[in-house]
Amino acid sequence: MPHDHQAHPGNPAQHGHGHGHGHGGDVDWATMAALLEAEAELLGPLYARALAWLGKDVTEPGLIVDAGSGPGVIACLMAETFPGARVVAADGSEPLLERARARAARQGVADRFDTLAGELPGSLAQLDYPADLLWASRSLHHLGDQKAALAAFGDRLAPGGTLAILEGGLPSRCLPREIGFGRPGLQARLDVAQEERFARMRAELPGSVPETEDWPALLTAAGLKHTGTRSFLLDVPAPVPERARAFVAGTLTRAREIHADALDAEDLATLDRLLDPTDPGSVHRRPDVFVLTAHTVHRAVRPV
Repeated sequence: MPHDHQAHPGNPAQHGHGHGHGHGGDVDWATMAALLEAEAELLGPLYARALAWLGKDVTEPGLIVDAGSGPGVIACLMAETFPGARVVAADGSEPLLERARARAARQGVADRFDTLAGELPGSLAQLDYPADLLWASRSLHHLGDQKAALAAFGDRLAPGGTLAILEGGLPSRCLPREIGFGRPGLQARLDVAQEERFARMRAELPGSVPETEDWPALLTAAGLKHTGTRSFLLDVPAPVPERARAFVAGTLTRAREIHADALDAEDLATLDRLLDPTDPGSVHRRPDVFVLTAHTVHRAVRPV
């Protein structure tokens, strides 16, 4: 999957998937707000299933924290899913938190919705009381020492509280392997460019510590009890609704921008055709555009 806190078809913007803004890297999250919102809204059914899975163990939580909330799409979904809970959206980007507060007001949950600005995990020390559920969606990988961050997340849980981290999954796809022009397999090459970009981002983070991404083992090392891992699929088949088509165009535009130096002239020309609204082969017009992705959630509990 992308490493951008997102589910980008073709790994476009990846490297902050999900809701982990303001934690290193060279991404200006505030300028990406519209794309982040579009992605999270498109992925709403996937997140709803993930929260339903968590809700089987997390019954009637008092406090839920979205650590790396971005513009608050998932945090507001949490407020709707758990109507008795107070929800805190925590993020390093104040402009994104402004969007989160506005969304909570529009959805009628502002009375149970708060925001917390600051760098993770340290900002969580400002919480008034421990969380019953702490959710971190593609924010952990923006923190240099992920093992230490998991321990810090665990320290903010109430005894018996649940930590859910969304990391990993599968690279997203939005086009066939053969699209009728250019070399087949463009999205696989975008995956390679993204993985290299992600590795550079991780290496450049302050205090970066290489870790084998065995999340159950890392959760255990942080003093938590791993209670399950599950992947959730989003399948939007062709013909896609307009919002999905617009999202695909946005993520491929982002991919064209951030991977320009890593792609050859033929692939850049292919992306230019895919993004040209006047071209019959563009994602704006072609009938075979789809969105297919999977996100993986790892769940652990703080011992009582």
